[in-house]
Amino acid sequence: MPAGPEDRGTPLGGARRPLPGPDDPLRIALLTYRGKPHVGGQGVYVRHLAKALHRSGHHVEVLSGQPYPLVDEGIPLIELPSLDIYNDYFPMRMPGIWELRNRWDWLEVTAFSSGTFPEPLAFSMRAWDHLHHRLGDFDLVHDNQCMGYGLLLMERDGLPVLGTIHHPITVDRQLEMEHAESPRQRWSKARWYAFTKMQTRVARRLRRVITVSQSSYADICRDHLVSPDRLHIVPVGVDPDLFTPDSSIRRDPHQIISTASSDVAMKGQRFLLEALAKLRTEFPELRLVMVGRLKEGSAAQRTIETLGLADAVEFVSGVSDERIVELYNSSAAAIVPSLYEGFSLPAIEAMSTGCPLVATTGGAIPEVAGADGGTCFAVEPGDADALAAGIRRVLADPVAAERIGAAGRKRVVNRWSWAHTARRTEEHYRALIDEVRSERTAD
Repeated sequence: MPAGPEDRGTPLGGARRPLPGPDDPLRIALLTYRGKPHVGGQGVYVRHLAKALHRSGHHVEVLSGQPYPLVDEGIPLIELPSLDIYNDYFPMRMPGIWELRNRWDWLEVTAFSSGTFPEPLAFSMRAWDHLHHRLGDFDLVHDNQCMGYGLLLMERDGLPVLGTIHHPITVDRQLEMEHAESPRQRWSKARWYAFTKMQTRVARRLRRVITVSQSSYADICRDHLVSPDRLHIVPVGVDPDLFTPDSSIRRDPHQIISTASSDVAMKGQRFLLEALAKLRTEFPELRLVMVGRLKEGSAAQRTIETLGLADAVEFVSGVSDERIVELYNSSAAAIVPSLYEGFSLPAIEAMSTGCPLVATTGGAIPEVAGADGGTCFAVEPGDADALAAGIRRVLADPVAAERIGAAGRKRVVNRWSWAHTARRTEEHYRALIDEVRSERTAD
């Protein structure tokens, strides 16, 4: 629900809000430069963290560019429209000059014209511009994965800023460069990922950063050069009452499910499609449901056409969480084929429903999914034969697969919830405010 003027409080301009006491409810500006609701972790993280913080008595406003996240009742959504260059329908479009409404639009199109991904920088400046006139409305800013220069301007204005980095995008850059098909494509990828230099500069200067796994912690220290004493681990969560087993739904032995949040090398979609093609020689009725949208001209589309899988892959997008839960409950297995993940929300959502999980060991996935043969079927990343073998284990022994699915559900319920994520995050909010208070007292 986009916020109107009545939701925005009294703009106080340069009047900085007094720091809250240790037991005071907090006023939080939660930023996400994009927040696709059901695929990709950013929109899911923002929605459920905001909901859990709101339930704890805090005031949370979500500031986002397109695609906008879903937010729950009582949580204002402040829409900060970008030029939406990377929309699902006409990605990489060049905006017309008549669309450039302000200096941040010009900044976005200039960065895009230089070949880099412009959204993090442009969104951070739009968010700063908005918050600069509302300094008295918030106790702190929590940035989700953007790490744009605008965050440093917020700190200059006196707003305490904390950042979440799910994983460093430098890992995406490395994998994309390794999988580039030509020197020209490699050069193009290097330009596109140039924004990661900005993210490193910003992350190094924030007082406090949180991440979601031990794997991401090590990668952020290495790639973003964040001091280990300023980086802290707060795992994400799942709603086990929503993502739950449903005994009234029969598993289809010919259906497997995965998510397609983006068509990048890191997500390993090519290896899953190759594994599917191999398995269909043994299981000709096997089909794959992909939660997400197939992009025209994408590598996934080319792979599907090359392997003759058009009738074996169904893309499902724009559906509710309840429908996704139904799909998990009706599938023989859920597949996470990623070469790397900073955590993997799809993994714990699938496990929470009791759906048997076949997942690679890329990045933090072993931390999340657990041991092979105990709570999941684990395979090496970047290997279509290994992925096919993991899926084959599920299809060949559905009784063992159900047992492992039930164990996966128990692992998730015992370890992760959004309420726990919110409590741990609030601890870091309080610690950040204490640090700022000490600095102001010293001055």
